[in-house]
Amino acid sequence: MLLGAIQRPTRDLDVLALVEAGHYRKARPLPSDLLEASRDVGEAFGIGGDWLNPGPTDLLDLGLPAGFEERVETRSYGALHLRLASRLDQICFKLYASADQGPASKHVADLRQLRPTREELLFAGRWARTHDPSPGFRNELIQALEFLGVENADAEL
Repeated sequence: MLLGAIQRPTRDLDVLALVEAGHYRKARPLPSDLLEASRDVGEAFGIGGDWLNPGPTDLLDLGLPAGFEERVETRSYGALHLRLASRLDQICFKLYASADQGPASKHVADLRQLRPTREELLFAGRWARTHDPSPGFRNELIQALEFLGVENADAEL
């Protein structure tokens, strides 16, 4: 939504990583000053204190999509500097979640708004397989790709 690629409002902001000395590090635990500021913002806007979600930080364990760091878009809001995952990287993350949660998930609707090409979906599928190489996940991923209109996905993964 911050990139203007989708219109669906969310109840939280996913935090993939923190940047320290130019390197990504896991966002769990969030720094205490950031947690305190987020609680203040949550209280002021009536959205609760847990609107910053470091859950996606586990994606760092097995690696980000190739070229992720070169594609990020930086936005500054006062002293807060955000590096936003690019549209292609959002496609990767959304496809991974779609395969995991099924065709009725919000992630499929988000993917449709992102209007990915076949090549972008296959790139995302190959990346998702690095995070879960199991045959069961591969089958779910193929079904998700076929649901999104990618024919012969099984031959491409």
